[in-house]
Amino acid sequence: MSSQKESTARTLTVALLVCLVCSVFVAGAAIALKPTQVDNRLLDKQRSILAIAGLGQPGMTGKEVKALYASRITAKVVDLETGTFSDAQDPATFDPLKAAKDPKLSSVLTGNQDIASIKRRERYTTVYLIEQDGKLETVVLPIRGYGLWSTLYGFMALKGDLNTVAGLGFYQHAETPGLGGEVDNPKWKGQWPGKTLFDQDGKLAVRVVKGGVDPQSPKAVHQVDALAGATLTSKGVDNLLHFWLGQNGFGPFIAKLRAGEA
Repeated sequence: MSSQKESTARTLTVALLVCLVCSVFVAGAAIALKPTQVDNRLLDKQRSILAIAGLGQPGMTGKEVKALYASRITAKVVDLETGTFSDAQDPATFDPLKAAKDPKLSSVLTGNQDIASIKRRERYTTVYLIEQDGKLETVVLPIRGYGLWSTLYGFMALKGDLNTVAGLGFYQHAETPGLGGEVDNPKWKGQWPGKTLFDQDGKLAVRVVKGGVDPQSPKAVHQVDALAGATLTSKGVDNLLHFWLGQNGFGPFIAKLRAGEA
């Protein structure tokens, strides 16, 4: 009996030691790889911004992406409450998504305001400017909102008139492949460039429409086809655009930037 107890105790001791050693290795690997993971996330973000802005080519190396981004993109922080550029945060290190969880740097949205279902909106966020000879060529705005199963995170690029869409895309989501996941389909994304956000009266008119866009309609210039079989994801995209382009999002910033007051 004593021998059996010693054998059991020895087995448990060995198992515990193996677990401890494995834990040390796993923790060490996680710490060692963290800088690489952070760098890769930043690279993916830069690649997405360049692609949505119509810059770069498919298959670019990480070094090429970083060089092109550094030469063409200027990141600036915007105060969403005032609609103006701000020096309150460093655009190189500021994380708007993290700030959205901080009560000191964000605010709770009411039910009527929160059409994108994001719950809190950060006060400051980062936008990306592309300029040529001192003139604004493109501005890239971060956007997010809930679809069917997940929050979709992406960017919308606007041309220098701050009305014409240059591109739209999502870099992270968990929508259903083949349905809501078709937000990644190049054909669907290809409908966005050239669409306009505001009508002649200055009212936000961009829409994702169910049943297809009628090319004969005067509203067609503001509309994009909904995703087939993905009503809720399509509605989610429509909602998030109306939130971020509206008064609780980038609406005041767009107006002031157009007037040269940002």
